[in-house]
Amino acid sequence: MSAEPIFLGLDLGGTHVKGIAVAADGCVLAEESRPTGDGADGVWRENVRALVATLRGRFPEVARAGLCAPGLAGRDERSIVAMPGRLRGLEGLDWSVELGLPTAVLNDAHAALLGEVWRGAARGQTNVLMLTLGTGVGGAAMVDGRLLRGHLGRAGHVGHLSLNPDGARDIVGTPGSLEDAIGDCTVAARTGGRFSTTRDLVAAAVAGDATAREAWTRAVRALGAALAGLINVLDPKTIVVGGGIAAAGDALFGPLRTALDEFEWRVGASGVAVVPAQLGALAGAFGAARRGQEIFQHP
Repeated sequence: MSAEPIFLGLDLGGTHVKGIAVAADGCVLAEESRPTGDGADGVWRENVRALVATLRGRFPEVARAGLCAPGLAGRDERSIVAMPGRLRGLEGLDWSVELGLPTAVLNDAHAALLGEVWRGAARGQTNVLMLTLGTGVGGAAMVDGRLLRGHLGRAGHVGHLSLNPDGARDIVGTPGSLEDAIGDCTVAARTGGRFSTTRDLVAAAVAGDATAREAWTRAVRALGAALAGLINVLDPKTIVVGGGIAAAGDALFGPLRTALDEFEWRVGASGVAVVPAQLGALAGAFGAARRGQEIFQHP
């Protein structure tokens, strides 16, 4: 009898590349992590190859892989086609050739959603919106069981939703964006330089600092307004919130639910469930493994 297939899930981030070997049911058999080594010619590619070699050395029966990274994935799911400014050499790199293993490639936020649907906070669901709140704001959406990718792979970039047409433009040119309203990247600007991270801002707000509380309330209400609009467009059953800012816990989810009580168009007694992500830093790796498992069975 042949051995059960094993799949690799790889998450190529700006600081670390994470990898897991999983069975077909998602059970984790091994986990590896290495520094990415971005900024030095060829180092990050060598580190990915070394991590994969380590896992394949332990599990020769590895059948397929998935890899997620920042940027826009090609429609053929073999490479990242747009990722300016970071990971030089990533754009256009065919990972099936690079690793000598059939490898599906997808955006990191898309992968995180697939991971949470497969093994995390939205397990088994078919209508899910995910947000990752950190330095910026990323996201992904699944509607009727299909991950939305769009014409160029931009679907799910909810951080670049405009909340104020007269606001300052964000990194992609969107005025008054959700990312600039709540992302870590603008905390100093939003607080007159008093705070540099959301963690510090939230701690001060919880401790009773009036200025911090006002800034944090304004940011969370902006998130609530954005989610109310996205609910009307995508009609999710569940919204999964991950990323470093989600670690604020009740200081985030409490006022966010209050904002949705005010803004959400509700049909029936209860609104859309808003829940914290469960898979943490491995969400992307889980989702990549799942897509690697799926794509070569059902393209």
